[in-house]
Amino acid sequence: MPNLLLLQPVVALIAGIVILLVPRILNLVVAIYLIVIGVTGLWPHFMR
Repeated sequence: MPNLLLLQPVVALIAGIVILLVPRILNLVVAIYLIVIGVTGLWPHFMR
């Protein structure tokens, strides 16, 4: 479980850096970020 909690800040940091470097791909980065956050949030519910 600690790995999932560590994943969200790392993904946010990488997304922020990518957006700063290449602003044109903002839509793609935001979409991927939202998908990853959604999956990590729902993952514990699927592991029951």
